[in-house]
Amino acid sequence: MDVTVSELLELFLQSPLVTWVKTFGDLGSGDQDNLGIYMDLVDGVVLNKIMLQIDPRPTNQRVNKHVNNDTYLRVQNLTILIRNIKTYYQELCHNCRSSGCLLL
Repeated sequence: MDVTVSELLELFLQSPLVTWVKTFGDLGSGDQDNLGIYMDLVDGVVLNKIMLQIDPRPTNQRVNKHVNNDTYLRVQNLTILIRNIKTYYQELCHNCRSSGCLLL
């Protein structure tokens, strides 16, 4: 069975993780097509905004808001996101172990 790229993109955009991201309201606003929504995800700007809602402490790194298909800027944004997620979970695990909670 041959699957087209547009069908794969549609399946990806219907996945539970993307559905969860859409609940934050920053993704797929306006008349964007599937490719536009996908590009918003891979640029890292929307995902970094969501991470700031989860952990609002300011970071020293600024996200590049106008990526314009620049691979370097996209990777830089996603690296910032991964670093923020890692820091958040390391602190969560440390606090959980210190308090003896069974969350993790």
